[in-house]
Amino acid sequence: MLFRIKGGRSSVVGGKPAVRVDAITCLSSDPLERTAASITLSPLHILALDTTTRAGSVAVVRDGSVLAERYGDASLTHGQRLPGDLAAALDAAHLNINDLDLFAVAAGPGSFTGLRVGIATVQGLAVARRLNVVPVPTLEALARSLGTHAAGEFVAAWMDGQRGEIFGSLYDETGRELMRPIAAPPERVLEAWQLTNDRSIVFIGDGAVRYRSILEQQLGRSVRIVDPPPLAATIARIAATEPERAVHPHQVVPIYVRRPDAELARDRRRAAAVEDRQVHNRELE
Repeated sequence: MLFRIKGGRSSVVGGKPAVRVDAITCLSSDPLERTAASITLSPLHILALDTTTRAGSVAVVRDGSVLAERYGDASLTHGQRLPGDLAAALDAAHLNINDLDLFAVAAGPGSFTGLRVGIATVQGLAVARRLNVVPVPTLEALARSLGTHAAGEFVAAWMDGQRGEIFGSLYDETGRELMRPIAAPPERVLEAWQLTNDRSIVFIGDGAVRYRSILEQQLGRSVRIVDPPPLAATIARIAATEPERAVHPHQVVPIYVRRPDAELARDRRRAAAVEDRQVHNRELE
């Protein structure tokens, strides 16, 4: 007796992505004594994108294994390089856009412009393919890119936030967030976290690299500082292991931590205009 289901597609059940099943075969040579069953699941193909840094990266992953990864050209804008990088990554993985089952994207914090470009790109692709998106906080991806490390060791993910600040968050060895993301000068972050040099901790990210001297001054010259790797592959692996995070494309919300520069500039202009009116009114009195 043979039972077979084939040609299955990925779908969403109860708001969550279901594993795509291409074939289920059950064969019994002797229905009274022996039953052999085989289940074949098609692989889960994920395309992940990170545009929160100047260079950014793209990765294609099959069931957690990296098929292709491209690190962006920092001399080009994300808008200039993304079409070519996406096509090149899919070509290197020997896939096309119709082979994908899920998308993942760095949700921030990071470059405001890059963040918007990356999310909009993934949203457009996901809508066209009627697929969901796994948004991954950039700081979490940065921390988890370290892989396994010593038991009890904290991981501090520090991104360069410009203007003398870092975007930072603190995680334990399991990846659990200990401190919420913050945007502040590095000295203030260390003070808020109350870190001491008797705690085993590793710092990762371009913010840690940039402010190495401050870290060494406050935590000792033996403090461990790691350069940031391209993050797209880590983001894709997170999506592969936690597909329940997937949301509809329009539900992807950027994580800014700090208000966008355009909003801050607009508030400064409004404050200046109010002050000018107050000065003018005083002169008329």
